[in-house]
Amino acid sequence: MKLQYLGDSKDSFKWDYHDYLTSALEYPRLNIIPMLTPDDRSNNGKTRPELYSAKESIIDFCQRLRKEENLNLLQKLPNSTLASYRVDLHKPDTYFTNQKREKYFSEISAEEKCLFFLDPDNGFEPRRSRTKKHVLYSDIEFILNQINEESIISVFQHFRRIPFDKDFAQIKAHFPSNHIAAVYWHFLMFVTIAKTKETIKKVIYANCQYAKKYPVRVLQ
Repeated sequence: MKLQYLGDSKDSFKWDYHDYLTSALEYPRLNIIPMLTPDDRSNNGKTRPELYSAKESIIDFCQRLRKEENLNLLQKLPNSTLASYRVDLHKPDTYFTNQKREKYFSEISAEEKCLFFLDPDNGFEPRRSRTKKHVLYSDIEFILNQINEESIISVFQHFRRIPFDKDFAQIKAHFPSNHIAAVYWHFLMFVTIAKTKETIKKVIYANCQYAKKYPVRVLQ
């Protein structure tokens, strides 16, 4: 992620969905792993948060994020929606690099069940040109080996010129021993990875309930 993206329409979907999912699963913690990279001179991150039909409290939260560009404000997310979980930020002052991946993903607090959200600029690694803008499949396996059996990982995945259902199938093929689900809207998909079938069933049910209220599609 970049600070310039804070509070845009993708952020509105991002925080509405993850606030919902953490609460629906009754998890005590949302651990945000920002994979922060420096801002650039592009116009990315300029779309208005209300372009996604999130809760009013999320729209207000995103407008504040957009104004202040302060990553630490994400810890206030459950306060904004009157939710009971807490937010942890993993290394919020550290820029993510392609050379120090294992060090960055180490020391994750994993004692209790938790929703871990990875927020790379682009999403999963492509077949070529893996950069700091991507999360590698090996990164996910590294994290899965650290976390609680009931914990889940959610990953930001930007549209990459193939339909999301086909992209999801390709991503899913890299995790034959794990369990995968996803929701998508417009140019953005969130891919959820669980260690057990029981856990992913709960995620899929929650996704289907979310899709009844919001303009998203569910994949499993």
